[in-house]
Amino acid sequence: MARGVPMQRVAVVLFNLGGPDAPDSVRPFLENLFTDPAILRVPGFIRPWLGRFIARRRTPAASENYAILGGRSPLLDLTEAQAHDLQAALNEAGGAEYRCFIAMRYWHPMSDATARAVREWGPDRVLLLPLYPQYSTTTTGSSVTAWDEAAARAGLAVPTKTLCCYHSDPAFAAATAAAVQTAYEAARAALAPEVKLRILFSAHGLPESIVKRGDPYQWQVEQTVAAVVERLAIEGLDHIVCYQSRVTPQKWIGPSTELELERAAHDKTAVLICPIAFVSEHSETLVELDVEYREEAERLGVPGYYRVPAQNSDPGFIAALRDLVRRAEADDRPLCSFAGARQCPKPFGDCPHARARIRAPELA
Repeated sequence: MARGVPMQRVAVVLFNLGGPDAPDSVRPFLENLFTDPAILRVPGFIRPWLGRFIARRRTPAASENYAILGGRSPLLDLTEAQAHDLQAALNEAGGAEYRCFIAMRYWHPMSDATARAVREWGPDRVLLLPLYPQYSTTTTGSSVTAWDEAAARAGLAVPTKTLCCYHSDPAFAAATAAAVQTAYEAARAALAPEVKLRILFSAHGLPESIVKRGDPYQWQVEQTVAAVVERLAIEGLDHIVCYQSRVTPQKWIGPSTELELERAAHDKTAVLICPIAFVSEHSETLVELDVEYREEAERLGVPGYYRVPAQNSDPGFIAALRDLVRRAEADDRPLCSFAGARQCPKPFGDCPHARARIRAPELA
């Protein structure tokens, strides 16, 4: 860079779900979640009432879960650590000045406050980076919509790129496989030689109706698992993709993690749970997987229950994010996948690339 020419400033905005930071924020957090049109897909005039009703009904159980975690979610602290490490890795590589910001979807810091902070920093461009490896309209899609609205309100008008997904990114898959390998070897060493071991790649579920309307999430989860299993290269590996965290009475994608625990008990097979769609520990890993499903496995007589930790600030994962950011920066597209162009097959009409083509054919 020529002397006297300032480095370009790049704001990297990390999207995540968010979580309550105190016992009295559990209910408003749930209200934000269940009044999101991307989550509760009912007519708009019903949604505020129904969303608050669902939140009120679910608050006692959710509060008990967060009480196990000390009354608050650890997600913000872990995301801040990821942002700190990613910022350091990006700036070490040089070429621009990077600053990482966090925009949570359902609790603070939310998009409005983050957009104002980004505007005050004065970046030359913005990159939106979801901490959801697999795209869904209910996660990344909802976060992008919230960000676009918040940026407009904040008067933040600089070139912005969105990385939609990195489900099969080789570095991400390799970092995930390394964690699975370590946990698999530890579980295998703890078990008697005659006891079989099965990996349950558990992802957050979705109502089947959302997937049938074209959401690519389930397909992308399956692509992640295929990429990880390929890198594990364990001959005859017993594994399956399953889904957890059902919260509504409608039909959800499956098989469910609960049913897979029942099958493991029937088969007298130990299980190693891998949270394949979560990259940070939070209530659905630390409580649902580590407490509730463990107790269920013990009740059913599963001969062993083990878990792969979430990535958090694993150096391999942070390096994968760094490389994803740098490649997205080099891509001419305002919307890109980990491989640049669209990755989802054509039937998935809710792939963001398909939506971008409908809105602006020249950008697709």
